[in-house]
Amino acid sequence: MLTDNVTFLRLAGLLAIAGALAYAVGDVFLLAGQANLADYPRLQPHAKLLSDAEKMVALPWWRLAWGGLLGVFATPLVLAGFWSVYQGLMPAGTAQALPPYVLFACATIVATIVGAFVHGSFIYLGEYVQALNTVSDDSQPVIAGMLARHRRILIITYGFLLLCILVASVWFAVVVASGRTRFPRWMAFANPIVTFIAWMLVKRLLPRRLSQHTEGAGFNIAYLAFFALTTAALW
Repeated sequence: MLTDNVTFLRLAGLLAIAGALAYAVGDVFLLAGQANLADYPRLQPHAKLLSDAEKMVALPWWRLAWGGLLGVFATPLVLAGFWSVYQGLMPAGTAQALPPYVLFACATIVATIVGAFVHGSFIYLGEYVQALNTVSDDSQPVIAGMLARHRRILIITYGFLLLCILVASVWFAVVVASGRTRFPRWMAFANPIVTFIAWMLVKRLLPRRLSQHTEGAGFNIAYLAFFALTTAALW
């Protein structure tokens, strides 16, 4: 029975690594565009509203579609990874292990499964940007209004999921640091917030071209590192 449990833990960790990688690839498809606002004069009056989203103006439909869908399809794999994290925390007791699992799971579900609400909605964000560049001048205010409302919803949703990730990461770190889990104490310093900060520092050292090609994938690269470390620690 113990052997079976270990096998499931390892499998869940490997699935989570694959899921985080799929998320990151989806982010790159959606957000690593190279379009320059100076090349799109019809978008320039809306520069403040776009706030870097103009990169999506030149993305082909397949990139928008698969950029959103990859994250949606990968969500069950990432949830399997958080289940393995929960199992790793369980020796500290359910009261300590369950809250970070629930918070991580909530952030993941809101980000992807619920109507493709955050990750998948970038498909439509890209459509708005491209429409803004192609419709007649008198129709632009309508598209700009839709885009503005869409961004407000994204900001609210991202605020919720980032709060969940922050609280869950701190909780995870405190429980692991107590020494009552299956994880070594050093894993307290390898939670998703820390791995994200580490990635942002590493990114500054990367060649500009490579840095541009990973634009927008920071959080999921951080998840990739986190799951690689948790899987190795529980192996």
